[in-house]
Amino acid sequence: MRSIHRILKSIVVVFAALGLLVFTVSVLPINTWLAHKLAGSIEEPKGDVLVVLTGGRFADGLVSENSLLRSYYAVRAVKQRSFHTVIISGGGAPPPIAESMREVLIIKGVPPGMVMVETDSLSTRDSALNLKTILDRMPGEKVLLTSDYHMFRARRAFEKVGIKVLANPVPDVIKRSVSWRNRWPAFLDLGLEASKIGYYYYKGWI
Repeated sequence: MRSIHRILKSIVVVFAALGLLVFTVSVLPINTWLAHKLAGSIEEPKGDVLVVLTGGRFADGLVSENSLLRSYYAVRAVKQRSFHTVIISGGGAPPPIAESMREVLIIKGVPPGMVMVETDSLSTRDSALNLKTILDRMPGEKVLLTSDYHMFRARRAFEKVGIKVLANPVPDVIKRSVSWRNRWPAFLDLGLEASKIGYYYYKGWI
């Protein structure tokens, strides 16, 4: 009987913890708070070179929501500020995601001649390493554009290899968390990013 009671008690504790988690994510602004902490200040700094990191994509090569959002914010940055070059970094199976995002920028009116792509990178760490030589040859301020939840790790990964950047976080999780239906997918993205931050710390990459 005691073992049954212990099992039942454990089940109750688990369900209580799950209930608390559901309440926290669904009702409280925990996503927005965490995203702001990872993003830092939501600013749109001026610069000369805009570095855009790719997000996800679907199996047919179309850009997924986070990549599309970064693309739109890159278009806005080019049209509102004085960048002379845009570099999109991210590879993968053909077509590379950077190429797909470049198409979005061009369709939205960014001159093709100012958009470069780097397609060998498969991670944030790769992008920092592969862009180091390219960016060292380019004078002026470099602005790094990526999603709010990704900015903490991305900026530190670039600085770790010696690339000074200004942060231009895209309000991704912040926007999605306005709707309660999108809060759980956003929370899962935050959880995955937390594990990646831990791994990058462990490897000494940030």
